[in-house]
Amino acid sequence: MPKSSRREFLRATAVTAIGAMVPAELLASQAESKPASPNSRIQFAVIGVGGKGWSNAESCGAHGEVVAVCDIDATTRGKGLAQYPNANTFVDFREMLEAMGDKIDAVTVSTPDHVHGVASAMAMKMGKHVYCEKPLTRTLWEARRLQQIAREKKVATQMGNQGTASADLRKVAALLKTQAFGPAREVHCWTDRAGGWWPQGVNRPESKRTPKHVAWNLWLGPSPDRDYADGYHPFAWRGWWDFGSGSLGDIGCHCMNLPFMGLDLRDPISVQAQTSGHNRDSYPAWSIVTYEFGARGSRPPLTLHWYDGGKKPPQELVPGAQYGGNGTIIVCEGATLYSPNEYGGGTQVVGGAPLPATTFEESPGHFAEWVRAIQGGRPARSNIVDYSGPLTETVLLGNLAVWADGAKVQWDAKRLKAKGTDEFDSLIHPTFRRGWSV
Repeated sequence: MPKSSRREFLRATAVTAIGAMVPAELLASQAESKPASPNSRIQFAVIGVGGKGWSNAESCGAHGEVVAVCDIDATTRGKGLAQYPNANTFVDFREMLEAMGDKIDAVTVSTPDHVHGVASAMAMKMGKHVYCEKPLTRTLWEARRLQQIAREKKVATQMGNQGTASADLRKVAALLKTQAFGPAREVHCWTDRAGGWWPQGVNRPESKRTPKHVAWNLWLGPSPDRDYADGYHPFAWRGWWDFGSGSLGDIGCHCMNLPFMGLDLRDPISVQAQTSGHNRDSYPAWSIVTYEFGARGSRPPLTLHWYDGGKKPPQELVPGAQYGGNGTIIVCEGATLYSPNEYGGGTQVVGGAPLPATTFEESPGHFAEWVRAIQGGRPARSNIVDYSGPLTETVLLGNLAVWADGAKVQWDAKRLKAKGTDEFDSLIHPTFRRGWSV
């Protein structure tokens, strides 16, 4: 079926299902969404089926057909094929996208951080809808570039910060937007990542022969060459500057999600960090990062404090609380709010007062929001252009301060540039190995 006919078929199916729930002008804005399957079942390709990639693949199977599975690990790839025996399997996602062509409508990207940008960019440039795990990218420039591509190609996008769909989070964010507790003055977010989850602040491990089931060169993707060693694949890559974004990148898109939604925490004006010290190969064992935000609309200036590697906010902010592994505290003039987990759930007013009633848009489910957008409905809340791209930029800016370890970084968000210095340019806009691009 020609591309235009296939596109109209899926859109027509969505219109029938959604009916009057979606305004006609919103559907019209989606009319140029890229090729859709010749039937009402979305055709998904899955890049990465280990870890979170497995549950993303299951979500694809629940909402459509998994027609392609790609993974650099033969063991993981075999597990994916066993689950989806009719899917085509690939080691290199570039070959998958080229070979499958119009057989694919949408792609999930569940790889290490350093591959997020190149995989998402290639898929969107081909007109494929993209769901990418958090953080959206490893670097700031990649996050900005994906926003540009998604806007130009008019594809449906979403980042995997699942708490965005939570009714608890959305309710409190709605209250913050109306300043129901007075203006916000401080935000505190923390995580226990690093340490017990993966090592940071360590020396590079001893080189070893690459296991036969791992395509190491493809795993490296756009990052600089280095030998295989234990401690990179499949999980501990998060602690290395070349591959991951540390504790901040891993959990920042979760813990900062509530204040980002409720307080519009875009475009910080400066960041500064204290750390345990690091060799600029492995992230530090712990860090405390301070973000400064200027006034935005009716929201006055405020400060956000980030803690990881076992560091926690001052106890007096929530007297008597036993801070867990992750959480968020928002200090407003009229009350302090405390969420004891990374998803912004269970938020309570310190002192025991009830949360006021308010209205907010409830979600049909995080993944279901993306599927709805693919079918012509309203964009997912955490779409790349309007939400997850800017959120990722805010989160990742903190890593410039971590790299500097003490010096304050003054930030020009419009130019993606640290004011008065070129020191961070290679962190902001990385150089990719030949054959890889965004």
